[in-house]
Amino acid sequence: MKAAVLDDVKKFKITEIDKPTPDNEKVIIDIIKTGICGSDIHNWDAGAPKGLVMGHEFTGKVVDPGNRTDLKIGDRVTTLPISPCGHCEACETGNPQYCSETWLHAVGLSLDNPGGLTSTIAVRPDMVLKLPDNVKDEEGAMVEPTAVGLHAVHLADIKVGDKVLIVGGGIIGLVSAMFAKLEGAQYVAVSETNEARGKKSVKLNVADDWFNAKDEHFIENVMAKTNGGFDIVIDCSGNTKAVESELMSVKAGGTIVLVGVSTKPIEFASILAVMKELKIQGAIAYTKEEFKDCINLIANKKIDVMKFVDDILPLEDVQKAYERLTSGTDDAVKIMIDPNK
Repeated sequence: MKAAVLDDVKKFKITEIDKPTPDNEKVIIDIIKTGICGSDIHNWDAGAPKGLVMGHEFTGKVVDPGNRTDLKIGDRVTTLPISPCGHCEACETGNPQYCSETWLHAVGLSLDNPGGLTSTIAVRPDMVLKLPDNVKDEEGAMVEPTAVGLHAVHLADIKVGDKVLIVGGGIIGLVSAMFAKLEGAQYVAVSETNEARGKKSVKLNVADDWFNAKDEHFIENVMAKTNGGFDIVIDCSGNTKAVESELMSVKAGGTIVLVGVSTKPIEFASILAVMKELKIQGAIAYTKEEFKDCINLIANKKIDVMKFVDDILPLEDVQKAYERLTSGTDDAVKIMIDPNK
């Protein structure tokens, strides 16, 4: 079967890989739609690990239910792509994102578990969740990134009336902004270097305003608009240069939640955090309950994730999709791949 395989720095190769075979345990799934995630872009930028088949946010159709007696052929599903051990303290307390094995064999994030940039995959049975009939294929592929945003906002502990800054207008940033409003934030702004994405965050009604992160008067503008700074800053950019401006943008006693990932050291004057007594909180993935919550929120029409889906392209156009998402000028935040096109 065809797959988009990471071949070099910012380069895919469309090639043939083996189709998974039933083993009476794993669930075999035919991919319907696969979303492109910011973490995928990190791997694409680095060109590593070579041979990786990415795609960890998807909707698929069961072709073999494995050992899941509650699933049948034809059921539409999505999955948590993670690989927690299931028996450590983190797993037993409902926090598999802390498990040391969570990313070792993650679907679309590890060499031994190809993801949705191909036609058929095999997934461990306990991570597979059936989708309600009224959830569209595209919505099913949006569950995973939506859960990341929900987890970040939960950790931010937003109070009614808070002012919230989202750094980075990609899909995680916009979903986080959406949830911040639902939590009662009175003012939500997005900081972006891409003007098209910044304007889009306001157009989609997830942000009240946007600030150009490249503006030399950024801090001055933020302080004037918020009368002293934001209560909460949620960083969804992973940009090492953004952290110091975040420390200056948040008010004393405020919280910074780091969702975006940087593989480079981040330097900042710690006096900014000390004098303001800031809380700096990391955020990774989601709990299984948050993942399920997002399915229910979508199914019950409590949130609209379809407005974030910009395009659906065939597997052969995956290179173009990644280039578009990283152009710095296009307003696209979520492009999906349909391996059946």
